Amino acid sequence: MVKADGSVSIHADDRAYKPLNWMSPPCRLSESPGVWRVVNKAGEELRITLEEIFQDTSYELGIDPGLQKDGVEAHLQELLAAAPQTFGDGFTLVRREYMTAIGPVDLLCRDSAGAHVAVEVKRRGEIDGVEQLTRYLELMNRDPLLAPVAGIFAAQEIKPQARVLAEDRGIRCVVVNYDTLRGIERDELTLF
Repeated sequence: MVKADGSVSIHADDRAYKPLNWMSPPCRLSESPGVWRVVNKAGEELRITLEEIFQDTSYELGIDPGLQKDGVEAHLQELLAAAPQTFGDGFTLVRREYMTAIGPVDLLCRDSAGAHVAVEVKRRGEIDGVEQLTRYLELMNRDPLLAPVAGIFAAQEIKPQARVLAEDRGIRCVVVNYDTLRGIERDELTLF
């Protein structure tokens, strides 16, 4: 595959998402009968020998619109900040990205009793996210203006090992549904 940005990649039929070999842009491509010669800016060379051509196709794809991801962690955090009641009745948002000495905790909330709750938001909840929240809680519980601070680990999916570790540390796990937070209802698939 020769792309407009000057990169060249070689793919196999069974691994199309990851090239077997590639040359990052900018590259120079020269063609001679049966051989393509690709040279990158460092002078490295890739020679491609063409034994048989099955199809030679070119497509103009237009201007790159840029990648826009939906459902990333930042979107999930925004939606939960707007709907803190997801964590329980009476929950209110104090602040997004509450700064600690080692980085920001995603959400700082208050529960119905007025106690502080630190919420760490992930798309996929794994052990490293629980460890991160544990470090935040340790620091925040040293602050007499905040303590006691409880923890909630919120994710669209929480791995079993992460759930066990969180519960062992007194951290509540909350599985959230991105579409529900956005107000989108999906019809269930019925198989006959």
